Amino acid sequence: MTDVVVTTDLTKRYGSVSALDSLNLTIPEGSIFGVIGPNGAGKTTLMRLLVDVLRPTSGSATVLGQHPRAGGKELRGRIGYLPGELHVEPGLSGTGHLNFWTSISPGDRRTVRRRAHAIAERLEIPLDRKAGKLSKGNKQKLGIVQAFMHDPELLILDEPTSGLDPLVQRTFLQLVGEARDEGATIFLSSHVLSEVEQVADLAVVLRSGRIVREASIEDLRATAVRHLRARLTATDLSVVTQRLTALAPGLDVSADGDDVLVSGLVEGRTDELVKALAQSTVADLVLAEPDLEESVLAMYEDKDVA
Repeated sequence: MTDVVVTTDLTKRYGSVSALDSLNLTIPEGSIFGVIGPNGAGKTTLMRLLVDVLRPTSGSATVLGQHPRAGGKELRGRIGYLPGELHVEPGLSGTGHLNFWTSISPGDRRTVRRRAHAIAERLEIPLDRKAGKLSKGNKQKLGIVQAFMHDPELLILDEPTSGLDPLVQRTFLQLVGEARDEGATIFLSSHVLSEVEQVADLAVVLRSGRIVREASIEDLRATAVRHLRARLTATDLSVVTQRLTALAPGLDVSADGDDVLVSGLVEGRTDELVKALAQSTVADLVLAEPDLEESVLAMYEDKDVA
C-alpha cells in the first residue's frame, strides 16, 4: 500500500501567526482519513496547501506522488476537492453548473455527466433553480456533486456536511463509502466528531496547527471516556464511593442521590467495578458507549498536550 498524501514539516505562517506548524502526516491509499479540530485548528489551510491554492512557508507535501505545484492541471484532474466555502455563479442554474463542471472534467464527458446527474438525484438537488436562489444546504450538495462527479482517485473534502440535514448527511456518507469501495482515498475534515467516527478508518486531532493525536478510530475509542451509572438500594453510598475510588483512583466517582456515578476510562476495569458494586444491591446499571467526543474535547483544552 502506498501513501497518497505525505507532508514533511509542512508549515504555513501569516506573519507571526502559524496556521500549520511542522506538520508530518501520511494518508494511506484506499483509506478514509479524518482530520478533526475546532475552527482555526489549521484544517482548511492544510487542504488548500494540498491542492495548491496556498503555498507553504516551509516544508513540503506530495499528493498522489507529485508536488501540488508541479503536478499542475493533470494532478488536479485526479482530485475531487470540496472547499470549505464553495463559490457558485448566482445566475446559473444547477444544471448549468453541472454542464460547466462536466466541460472541464477529465475523462469521458458522457460518463461524467451521467454520474453527476445520478449523484444530484440522490441528493435531491433542484437543478432547475438558479444557484443564487438555492439554500445553503443545496449549494453544499452542488459542491459535493462537483467533487465526486469525475470519479477522482483522491477526495479532499473540507467540512463536507456543513448545512446538510441528517438524511442528506447519511446519503453523503454512503457516497464516501462507495468511493472508497471503488478504490478512492478520502481525506475529510470536520469539527463534528460523530461524523468522522461513523466513516473514517484513521484520524488526526489538530489544534493550533499541530497534531495532538493520530490513531485509528478503534484506538481512539479504546482510550475514550466511558460513563458508568449505578443505582444502589439499602446501602451507604459514601462507603461505595470510597471503595470505588480506592479501586480506580484515576476515575471520577461521586454520589447523586441513590446513584453512584463513575466516569473516565472504564475499559479494562469493568469487571472489577461491577464486582465492587455487586457488594451492594444494584437496582440499575448503565455502562455507556465510549464518549469519543468528550475525549477529543479534552485534547483541545489540555494545554500540556504537545
